[in-house]
Amino acid sequence: MNEELRKRIDDMVKGHRIVLFMKGSPHMPMCGFSASVVETLRAAGAKDVAAYDVLKDPEVRQGIKDYANWPTIPQVYVDGKFVGGCDIVREMHERGELAPLVAGK
Repeated sequence: MNEELRKRIDDMVKGHRIVLFMKGSPHMPMCGFSASVVETLRAAGAKDVAAYDVLKDPEVRQGIKDYANWPTIPQVYVDGKFVGGCDIVREMHERGELAPLVAGK
């Protein structure tokens, strides 16, 4: 990944408290995994989630996988740190760990 793309993604990840890279938008997810993460974040009480549609930007679609060293989308970041994909986010919610994380300090 080139430095320009790394900086662009870094700015996206750190520009908002909760960031979701997904296929589609929260109002119109384009895959079941993205829809599941949106639903899970809402159930956990997440507010002001910055969502980026990777289908609109192929460079970010591949770049975010390299950035996190995580092969799949969706990807969730909180406070600039990678949280995980669909399965991890759902498991965290089931264990009661996601709500306090998205609520903040």
